[in-house]
Amino acid sequence: MKNIFLTFIVTSLLVACGGSDEKKTATTESTKEETPKDAPATPPANDISQNPDYKKGLSLIAKSDCLTCHKVDEPLTGPTYRDVANKYANMPDTIVSHLAGKIITGGKGVWGEISMTPHPALPKEDAEAMVRYILLLKK
Repeated sequence: MKNIFLTFIVTSLLVACGGSDEKKTATTESTKEETPKDAPATPPANDISQNPDYKKGLSLIAKSDCLTCHKVDEPLTGPTYRDVANKYANMPDTIVSHLAGKIITGGKGVWGEISMTPHPALPKEDAEAMVRYILLLKK
């Protein structure tokens, strides 16, 4: 069970981090190109995986039961995290508190008739960190 959960988390991270549309090909040492010396040593500015909100939220979600009903890009019982991000990302900052409240109290009707399970033991700060992570997934 741990292996399945770990595999799921790693897969989710890879999906969340994205990738390029280019197909990668295997290279040998003789055909490998060297990285230019003037190439930047820092990750690109749009690398959300370096964002502290991303790291904290992902960690909290990995420890919770959220992945039972949600994935980044594949609908399960609930909406995908990407769909949630796309729907709410351009809302005022108060949306973080509102959505955190929905995580804690549960809800029904926004994404269909299936209810969101309440998580009353989850601290509001943790729920808000999870929401900030999800909102970073907007495309």
